[in-house]
Amino acid sequence: MKVWAVANQKGGVGKTTTVVALGGLLAARGQRVLLVDLDPHGSLTSYFKHNPDSMEMSVYQLFQDAGQPLQSLVQSVRLPTGTDALDFLPAATSLAMLERQAVSREGAGLVIARSLATVAEQYDYVVMDTPPILGVLLINALAACERLLLPVQTEFLAIKGLERMMRTLQMVMRSQRRQLPYVVLPTMFDRRTQASVGSLRLLRQTYDQCIWPGAIPVDTRLRDASRAGVPPHVYDPAGRAVTAYSSLLKFLLSQEPEVRPMQQVSS
Repeated sequence: MKVWAVANQKGGVGKTTTVVALGGLLAARGQRVLLVDLDPHGSLTSYFKHNPDSMEMSVYQLFQDAGQPLQSLVQSVRLPTGTDALDFLPAATSLAMLERQAVSREGAGLVIARSLATVAEQYDYVVMDTPPILGVLLINALAACERLLLPVQTEFLAIKGLERMMRTLQMVMRSQRRQLPYVVLPTMFDRRTQASVGSLRLLRQTYDQCIWPGAIPVDTRLRDASRAGVPPHVYDPAGRAVTAYSSLLKFLLSQEPEVRPMQQVSS
């Protein structure tokens, strides 16, 4: 089972859309896919027409019900998306309380890794949506994943947010003593604007060794797919953004890394 996390310490850069788009395309390729919503705002949960304010069973239970076997707990939380071979673990707004609760709890940063290990035989891929702040939920995602995907909107403020995320990543890699492969994913690219074109050029210059050579374009059909509650490729198979996400997935699958113990990470 391969585990990917989609993260950035700035909201509104396309994290949830990227999770659903890649998860849906993997499922369309015959892979068994589990999506995980680790954001208290519950954007992924809302995408699939569930209300994070009223979820009785959610990822929150994985952190709370220590007495119940993890495998049965994960299965109790899991929900279908309506797309074949694509399930998800929903979020609840109660996740926002974890920061206070986790301070004195040993192993709080490994809850998701341990939970996913119990269903490793049931899925080929896990793709996680993460909150835009550094805390126990993002730490859980980084501890559990084998590859990190960093969507960044092609505009100046989003690039500054990516710089914060890179500092967080370096800190986590030092503490975990391992290298975590990552890919920068330019999103919301509008070739008609000089700001977007210039931002993409800056991203490629700054992250030339770890950036996907393409870009996800602005496409209103992504919003329409979200409103319909289906993966973008189901709603608009030939859309511009779906074509770009398909190209991204091919790139990611061709670059599947091996995870090795970290030797040294520069600051």
